[in-house]
Amino acid sequence: MDAVFTGIFDTEFVSAIGVGDFLLCLGVSLLLGLVMAAAYMWRGEYTKSFLITLALLPAVVCVVIMMVNGNIGAGVAVAGAFSLVRFRSAPGSAKEIVTIFLAMGAGLIAGMGYLGFAALFTVIMCAVFVLYDLVDIRGRRLPTAHKMIKITIPEDLDYTEVFDDIFAEYTKEHELVQVKTTNMGSMFRLTYHVILKDCSAEKALIDRLRTRNGNLEIMVSRQESRSGEL
Repeated sequence: MDAVFTGIFDTEFVSAIGVGDFLLCLGVSLLLGLVMAAAYMWRGEYTKSFLITLALLPAVVCVVIMMVNGNIGAGVAVAGAFSLVRFRSAPGSAKEIVTIFLAMGAGLIAGMGYLGFAALFTVIMCAVFVLYDLVDIRGRRLPTAHKMIKITIPEDLDYTEVFDDIFAEYTKEHELVQVKTTNMGSMFRLTYHVILKDCSAEKALIDRLRTRNGNLEIMVSRQESRSGEL
């Protein structure tokens, strides 16, 4: 039976992995993945696809490490393959990224054969993960007066100083941070970061801007610090 699982390139100088050891490492890795998935689900938002990924990732990394089995060249190739996954995926939140690294770490330790250390690592990190989630640590949010305003203007309107007098009346500070063409280049979309003098005068500010941009689209939203992403 063991001959079926023997690599065709194995030599007498390379120790083959036994079927029992393989199944033991794989089973422990799957169990650790389930523990991490459960810890991530604790009082947090999640998707089914991410939970499946988190549960299976330690086993995947474990098998890869076992197959590499000390081959430095293969290890470098595997590291490059894992790095490509990050660039081919959409940016995730800081919480998702650190959880992915935890799962990869557990799989790596299990793949090296240190099953006790893998289990200890998973228990400690998941406990700390849940503990930090229970602690009420509020992210820094910008004050309500900090707004982001997007204004659509026709292409024949010079946008450089067109709204400066209005912003000087209603805001403490204003800055043009982005200019983007839209509607096949027939319009511009301007993005401003402003600090309102009086939050209750927001509608009056919008009304003044509408008279200047020909009653085209205007959007006002809160400025958010990018606390959710790395």
